[in-house]
Amino acid sequence: MKIAMWSGPRNLSTAMMYSFGNRVDFDAWDEPFYAAYLAATGIDHPMRKEILSGHDGDADEVAQRIRDCGTNIYMKHMAFHMVEGFPLDWAEDCVNVHLIRHPARVVASYLAKRENPTLRDIGFQQQAEIFDLFPGPVVDSADVRRDPETSLRSLCVAIDLPFDPAMLAWDAGPRQFDGVWAAHWYGSVHRSTGFAGEEGPLPKLDGDAQALVNAALPFYDRLSALAI
Repeated sequence: MKIAMWSGPRNLSTAMMYSFGNRVDFDAWDEPFYAAYLAATGIDHPMRKEILSGHDGDADEVAQRIRDCGTNIYMKHMAFHMVEGFPLDWAEDCVNVHLIRHPARVVASYLAKRENPTLRDIGFQQQAEIFDLFPGPVVDSADVRRDPETSLRSLCVAIDLPFDPAMLAWDAGPRQFDGVWAAHWYGSVHRSTGFAGEEGPLPKLDGDAQALVNAALPFYDRLSALAI
């Protein structure tokens, strides 16, 4: 089984990767197209040089590696990495799942790591477009944090995969499948041993940050209505 888990940044996506990566029957692949996205767009991200030197920057080669993969693999994909011209046919043979988080939480978390995010940076529109091409179960990160076992069991049923209790807890520290960008982004996950508890009230934002939330909300609301 090839699982393509689509999301945006700051979206519980790394914890979900650790959850599936903790299964003995699955390998994990961290953001396969990240280097290709940076190479194609020229955008300046934290650790850009290290990412380009440490990961495959050719989208066609990455796509072929996915096609050729013969093992159970969980792939953490950022929807906004799939820029125009990148191959997407490989996703036809995947179980496509869509992980969402309220944009107010995403924007507040993103701002702590990188200034002045745009709608493209947080990926809500691109995720909705990917969903239209490759629909599948929608999982809200709030539900996972509120009740990890129930949420993960529901997801496993939806994708016809036996639930494994190993998905609920893992050892602290980095993983061999982490991308090199983990040094900048994954500090809290490396300190974790499982999913964090339920989140509190939505963060209060204003100005450009709130405007960005408002722009992302229609895409989130559309997928949220379909959450399992």
